[in-house]
Amino acid sequence: MGRKVLCAKLQREAEGMPFRPFDNQLGQRIFDSISMEAWKMWLEHFKMIMNEFRLSPADPRTNEILFQQAEQFFFGAGAQRPPD
Repeated sequence: MGRKVLCAKLQREAEGMPFRPFDNQLGQRIFDSISMEAWKMWLEHFKMIMNEFRLSPADPRTNEILFQQAEQFFFGAGAQRPPD
């Protein structure tokens, strides 16, 4: 069994992430207070964002958009839905 965190997304104690997902302050916040269950939810949301916003991994702006969306998804009122 892994470490436990009080998950900010699920609002309950759950198994924490075994790794820091990003090498920045947001990655540390996610590691400290987001569960694996919530991270798996993010991965599904991430796919939707990539497709709906037609983001390219080669575009340097993509990471900025994804970090903003991850911040909202995990710690905000909810991620902004793509238009239409």
